[in-house]
Amino acid sequence: MAVGSTGDQDWLAAFEATGAAVRRATAALLGTEAGRAEIGVGAGGDRTVELDRAAEEAALAELGRFAAAGHPCSVLSEEAGVVDLGAPWPLVILDPVDGSVNAKQGLPLTAVMLSLAEGPTVGDVRVGWTLNLISGERWSAVRGAGAYRDGRRLTPLPPAGRPGRIDVLGLESRARDLCLLQALFEHTSKVRILGSMALLVAHGAAGGIEVFAVPFAARIFDMTAGLLMVDEVGGVVTDLDGRSVRDAAVGLDSRTTLLGSAHPGLHRLALDALGADPGRPGRGVAGG
Repeated sequence: MAVGSTGDQDWLAAFEATGAAVRRATAALLGTEAGRAEIGVGAGGDRTVELDRAAEEAALAELGRFAAAGHPCSVLSEEAGVVDLGAPWPLVILDPVDGSVNAKQGLPLTAVMLSLAEGPTVGDVRVGWTLNLISGERWSAVRGAGAYRDGRRLTPLPPAGRPGRIDVLGLESRARDLCLLQALFEHTSKVRILGSMALLVAHGAAGGIEVFAVPFAARIFDMTAGLLMVDEVGGVVTDLDGRSVRDAAVGLDSRTTLLGSAHPGLHRLALDALGADPGRPGRGVAGG
């Protein structure tokens, strides 16, 4: 399914405008009681708060203007679900506030994530874009054309640790699931938990996070822009048992564990440490 006459740079410009709109709409709500007032449950199953509502409203308004200007599409958003803006494809995947707990608590790691899919799977994602709502740092990727950080071509930092060690391991995890990564901790010097899936994977593509891992079945939806970035720098991403996530659906109910690195050798080290077994049930991709 082709993107059609709308070019990749057009979509990146639209995502840039959307991110700017979300940043304006959320600036006064981050870390406030008003921002975390609960108002319902979103299409993704999470409780919707005022911060989410304001962010999504701003994003959909901007994307709606872009679609009306001759770029029809649909949007899949964490709160609203599927929104028809004139065509079923391409599909804009929108997480208006990724790292919502951080955003509600006033912690400075939260993002808006957008990606563009030409079809229903992770491998069909063509454009990815992520904005740190606090710092304004921007990450982007276009399939076959590289990944970028604030407009500069992204080249991953080389590993900082000695051979056979992970210097910085990044995680997204519930407290009760950390024990599932104990074998990986034994090969790791330092651990970081950022609280934003989109930013975790983006920093993984940059090599600042040398290996990133998610030990529970997390939504693929939140990862799509970052997974493209890792692809574009020559990295590897699988589930915890080494199975590819490229064929996984990008819908709100599609979930997976995750293990990735911009450096294939470190990814292999992490897989070996975890005793990866592609036949093991319960740690791979679920949903569709």
